[in-house]
Amino acid sequence: MKTTRVIVLEQGGPEVMTLETTDLTAPAAGEVQVEQTAIGLNYMDIYQRSGAYKLALPSPLGLEAAGHVLSVGPEVTGFSVGNRVAYGPVLGAYATHRNVPAERLVKIPDGISDEIAAAVLMKGTTVEYLLNRTHKVSKDEDVLFWAASGGVGQLAGQWGTHLGARMIGVTSGAENCRAILEVGYAEAIDRTTEDVSARVSELTTGRGVPVVYDSIGAATFDDSIKCLATYGLFVSFGATTGEAPPVPPGLLQHSGSLYFTRPTLADYIKDRSDLVHAATEVFRLVLEGVLTVNINQRFALGEVVEAHRELAAGTTTGSTILVP
Repeated sequence: MKTTRVIVLEQGGPEVMTLETTDLTAPAAGEVQVEQTAIGLNYMDIYQRSGAYKLALPSPLGLEAAGHVLSVGPEVTGFSVGNRVAYGPVLGAYATHRNVPAERLVKIPDGISDEIAAAVLMKGTTVEYLLNRTHKVSKDEDVLFWAASGGVGQLAGQWGTHLGARMIGVTSGAENCRAILEVGYAEAIDRTTEDVSARVSELTTGRGVPVVYDSIGAATFDDSIKCLATYGLFVSFGATTGEAPPVPPGLLQHSGSLYFTRPTLADYIKDRSDLVHAATEVFRLVLEGVLTVNINQRFALGEVVEAHRELAAGTTTGSTILVP
């Protein structure tokens, strides 16, 4: 079996990614061999490619994909040839074929395409843990969500609204503001023309919001602090503009007895039972029409350099997939 995959010999700009065709061994014990039909693109891929997160080199790239089972290794139960499956995060997803640990795979339900599964699994399970477990969003609660027009942000707007919250999204430009209002946000703030914290104060009659979800990092840290109500929770779950600064206890004390947390998906789905639960919830809400997955960009696997450039530049909206 041959596979074509993306590898990096060094970390750096998008140009460090190259394609190679190599032999793929039979799946080992506990592994499943998958022919991939759709690959999800995530900002985590940029962190790993750029060197923000260190990799053992040379390294494959990509964290999630969908496809069908070609063969199963010894000691694998629950999967058989022909099953449609998805996974994430498992390094090495930028490939036509690969072996995947069976414990990281989930079956794709009928009614959900491979493309939708690849586009929604990691983003959807991220939203699941953010809104249900890091902080349990409740009915009539005000929630501020940065990067609301991205893949995670769009799903969060829909999911939070389904839970009964008033979702306040922050994005850039009038067009993106209109778009997030269409996917569930009650309010849209244009960070390029509006003072975010002042607008939040206006919307909440000076109270602030009980929770802020911030994936931007350094550039938005101060505004996020200003937007929080007394006893508010700052959920920092990404760093597209660099890591948030160190948080001195005194800042939390004097800003309203605040809480600060930096969660990660890997911890919240480390146990297989948590992965299956989160994925089941995501797929259920897609099938029920609560979540609409907008795949707004598609690139061939060989166009991965361009895909990374566009994602890093912030010109993409919704979800992006690579097609092997």
